[in-house]
Amino acid sequence: MLIDTHSHIYGEEFKDDLPEVIQRAKDAGITHIFLPNEDSTTIEPLLNVCKKYPAYCFPMIGLHPESVKEAYKSELMKIEDALKGENNFVGIGEVGLDLHWDKTYLKQQLAVFEQQVCWALETDLPIIIHCRDAFDDLMNVLDHYRDTPLRGIFHSYTGNPFEAIKMLEMPGFLLGINGIVTYRSSVIPDVLHNISLDRIVLETDAPYLTPVPFRGKRNESSYIVHTLNKVAYLYDMKPEQVAKRTAINALKLFRMI
Repeated sequence: MLIDTHSHIYGEEFKDDLPEVIQRAKDAGITHIFLPNEDSTTIEPLLNVCKKYPAYCFPMIGLHPESVKEAYKSELMKIEDALKGENNFVGIGEVGLDLHWDKTYLKQQLAVFEQQVCWALETDLPIIIHCRDAFDDLMNVLDHYRDTPLRGIFHSYTGNPFEAIKMLEMPGFLLGINGIVTYRSSVIPDVLHNISLDRIVLETDAPYLTPVPFRGKRNESSYIVHTLNKVAYLYDMKPEQVAKRTAINALKLFRMI
């Protein structure tokens, strides 16, 4: 049992060989792939992949912070329309804050993020959070929801050990660990030193963040095996044990067990 909790395999990068990508994922032992949305333009291709591979690829819906611009209100309405449709979304994501390039739309990002947190609570769905260079702003929002059933994943965690502990004070949340853990300069091994395996899930963020030894190439779900092996080494456990534990973590979060 092995689960990729975050993969964008509906993107243009996979238009020529998606069946082969899916087959390699199955051959690697992956039983579920969760697909986060980005904006209104990705809803259709995401749903098409999930319809083509039912009970294997699972759709989530959200507005990515990097897609929050001047016209964010109309974008958010399109996301909400999809959420209210008959699409059987299993999560709200990918959402959050991103101040890596600039802070021009911080106010708008905050408004969009808070709205999507409300959707997660209203629908009882987990929320998949993207946070880059915005830890304090993100936690200032989440602090208001500490006494709620809000649950989710801090996707692609890249912060320091202190920030990880602070985030995991939210009892319903897990850390998403991907190929970054295999990079020589990564701080994630130090982060995991203080984190129980029960609080993490594995992901790829394909086509991005490809693990060693394929770093620099297009990422795909089957490469999660390399992240798994690194995490197993860090926890001094067998890969099969880590795969099962993290898969159970994910399935519980998505209310599939």
